[in-house]
Amino acid sequence: MNGTIRFPHLGITLHQVIKTVSVGNLEIACYGIVLATAMVTGLLLVMKVADKTGQKGDDYFDLGMVAIVVSVLCARIYYVVFSWDYYREHLTEIVNLRKGGLAIYGGVIGGVLTVAVFCRIRKMRFWKTLDTAVLGLVWGQALGRWGNFFNREAFGSYTDNLLAMQLPVSDVRTYEVTQEMWQHVTTINGVEYIQVHPTFLYESIWNLVALGILLYLTFRAVKAYEGRVFLSYLFLYGVGRFWIEGLRTDQLLLPGTVIPVSQLLSGILVIAAGACLLWHRAKRN
Repeated sequence: MNGTIRFPHLGITLHQVIKTVSVGNLEIACYGIVLATAMVTGLLLVMKVADKTGQKGDDYFDLGMVAIVVSVLCARIYYVVFSWDYYREHLTEIVNLRKGGLAIYGGVIGGVLTVAVFCRIRKMRFWKTLDTAVLGLVWGQALGRWGNFFNREAFGSYTDNLLAMQLPVSDVRTYEVTQEMWQHVTTINGVEYIQVHPTFLYESIWNLVALGILLYLTFRAVKAYEGRVFLSYLFLYGVGRFWIEGLRTDQLLLPGTVIPVSQLLSGILVIAAGACLLWHRAKRN
């Protein structure tokens, strides 16, 4: 592995960007470290918001312990299902998360189902709980995308824009290198680099913007109603993901089609969440 990541138009060159950390004889993937950090800090954020909004942070700690496990499991199942052409030939890799392979929409589905069951057991308000829990989710997404950076994955097609990122061909999965990328391969000091959209960075920034809006709705917005923050998340994230998914070269496709499943789902969520938000707005006016 070369280990270099370059942002040529920004004048940034990062050397020896590692994929794993060695602890004795154990190799720990940076992807996993980033995701674990995202989950823990997201949970702490949710507990803090819960305490400040008259709820019990401890309830959200208990919810988080269950939701994290279920969401990771569902995110993996979602990814494997829509990548079955590969995994049916590599069954032993289904449980290997070291190389990535978690689909956020699968995690969201698992999280919502967990909240529904948890709220029923604890007698908590479902939409209020979603409004609070989703703040940790969007923060986790913003930070978690940097796991893709360390894994050199989830990048987009060729671009020459300001944020263009260059990766050594030897450090990426070759089946994700498109013909257009090969046509624009750059050789620097004997090393071949592809130049791509850093879609992980786009999505991280988009999620941070969404988090700011959702926090505003949580603490400052007037005429609030339960479910508004969660619906706003679905709309905001869906808009950004619809665009970003169209740039990626590792899209999960609907079986038998060339339709990216996450892009289709994003479009549906934008329309559905937008319609609900407009309906509530009209109802209150």
